[in-house]
Amino acid sequence: MSTTPTLPAIVRGAPLEDEPGLGSLTLPGFLREVTETFSEREVLTMQVDSEIVRWTYADLWERAIEVAQALRSTGLGKDGRVGVLMTNRPEWLSAVFGTSLAGGVAVTLSTFSTPAELDHLLKVSSVSVLLFEGQVLKQNFAEILTDLEPRIATAAPGALRSSKYPFLRHLAAVSDTTPADRSSDGSIESWPTFLARGVNESREEVEACAATTAPSDTAVLFFSSGSTSKPKGILSAHRGVAIQMWRFRRMYDLSPEDNVRCWSANGFFWSGNFGMALGSTLASGGSLVLQRTFDADEALLLMDAEKVNFPVAWPHQWAALEASPNWGSVDLSSMRFVDFNTPIAKHKTVSTIYFEPGHAYGNTETFTISTCFPANTPDEEIAGSSGIPLPGNSVKIVDALTGATLRIGERGEICVKGPTLMLGYVGTPLMETLDAEGFFHTGDGGYLDDSGRLFWEGRLTDIIKTGGANVSPLEVDEVILGLPGVKVTRTVGVPHETLGEVVVSCIVPQDSATLDPEAIRTLIKEKLASYKVPRHVLFFSDNEISMTGSAKIKTDELRNLASTRIDTTHW
Repeated sequence: MSTTPTLPAIVRGAPLEDEPGLGSLTLPGFLREVTETFSEREVLTMQVDSEIVRWTYADLWERAIEVAQALRSTGLGKDGRVGVLMTNRPEWLSAVFGTSLAGGVAVTLSTFSTPAELDHLLKVSSVSVLLFEGQVLKQNFAEILTDLEPRIATAAPGALRSSKYPFLRHLAAVSDTTPADRSSDGSIESWPTFLARGVNESREEVEACAATTAPSDTAVLFFSSGSTSKPKGILSAHRGVAIQMWRFRRMYDLSPEDNVRCWSANGFFWSGNFGMALGSTLASGGSLVLQRTFDADEALLLMDAEKVNFPVAWPHQWAALEASPNWGSVDLSSMRFVDFNTPIAKHKTVSTIYFEPGHAYGNTETFTISTCFPANTPDEEIAGSSGIPLPGNSVKIVDALTGATLRIGERGEICVKGPTLMLGYVGTPLMETLDAEGFFHTGDGGYLDDSGRLFWEGRLTDIIKTGGANVSPLEVDEVILGLPGVKVTRTVGVPHETLGEVVVSCIVPQDSATLDPEAIRTLIKEKLASYKVPRHVLFFSDNEISMTGSAKIKTDELRNLASTRIDTTHW
């Protein structure tokens, strides 16, 4: 792939039909294909108290069929939306794949959601069935849901009628401690009772329904923080999701002979982990070593006991693992597919040399990567870039103000299109999202070189990426502005060695107001997920905050000011 500096900054990948390793391009087809290929192999394991749960690929297929039958018994039809609010556990997989087998759309919801956030997600997603985990750490979602809609506590199963959530009819909760003699709590069914709904549903009809699914049909609804203060719902087609699941296997250079055993600390409700960890593992016939919530000590013990060879985590989690008390005593010699630059690769028991495909660029809107280099690509070929366009994809660089296509080497806004591009945002016509050529304008800045490589240089928007998660500063600022004594607030991302960025809120208090940083953080924690809570709350005077001519705060100058105010040596 080559261009010259005189050409427009547009680069196209190879034709999609030339991409090796792609299989069925629907989620039901993907699951059927890997089940037929790896039937009796272990697909997942999870420790529950003193017991260890292990499923084969055949087990996952059967459990997904059970969920699909139960969903059909609720009246779920084509394109019906099913919310899945769970940590990484076996039922998450059976719920999502079961939804696809029933012809529905899986709506993946973050277990980090606060009550206010969950309220928004339920309203926007229009789910008719909600499958959720009753208790996640200190979050009791059964209580949260009944607080949000008291009718849930009194309505019979399947009989919920709510003007607040007008489409929601059925709720079922999975729990490791559900009493055997309780089949329901108001309209919330236990998991066994929910599955029992489907015993009279035809298996043949479920499989026939799955067989009618087309690659262009809607598969999933994921949420991502964007330029607005609320998470945006992003609809993706089966083709886009399936392409990335098969593709990540190739990018990580995994094969059935590798006996992949993948541990990940991150939720499958984020598209990156869905593709990277879940997709590549299942596509290569591997096994997922599940951990519901991240605990460094427990994670290391799991890696040792389950002979994990493919760990997927974010930088701050690597740092937590290295700082764990049992770091020096565990045996991690099974590690193979772990980047040379992570602490685990430097563990005294690890001898592998592997370079993961980390030189990539993507968005939730493209269901992860648009450009990438595969694992073990030489540094001289990567040259510090974020990869080249993947098959079927096109990338162009435009002037962010005029939309005019720039020239090779010129810096501007990154725009992408291709077969994994979203079907659209919930509630927004696609024509308002794409330009006349069908490109999605990402809000990120960068340039293309004359070898077709993309260089990502940061966001033109102000979204903060901390620990692998996106945080909308507008969402944080909306909460802060509701607090007494706050005159002006702007939340920014300040560079951090392991998290990428940390959330920092900069506040100008009202005249004579006395504000306490920790009190503000505590109040925000009640409204927003933990990763959105500012690590630092800083106070400034009016004359310290630079404004534009239109009375907008100059974010870059404020970010630099905040960086100098903070003593980074104590992070």
